[in-house]
Amino acid sequence: MRLLIQSKTTGKFLCPALDGGEPVWVQSLREAGGGVVSDLEAVNQLVEDNCDFEDMPQLIDLDRLGTPRDYAKGT
Repeated sequence: MRLLIQSKTTGKFLCPALDGGEPVWVQSLREAGGGVVSDLEAVNQLVEDNCDFEDMPQLIDLDRLGTPRDYAKGT
């Protein structure tokens, strides 16, 4: 799995900083690419530690994009 967390409110992506720092919100998917998370436990911890209710975090599985299970299909 290749997972990203995106704020429905701002459209930004939450990802671990590549330089070993704290997780950060980034605007560009290109910037977030290095912050792809591979397991649900790590995603849950990122959300718990770094998201507020107002962020409305959503999980995006990059492996679903462009497949019959794509989000655009309403699944």
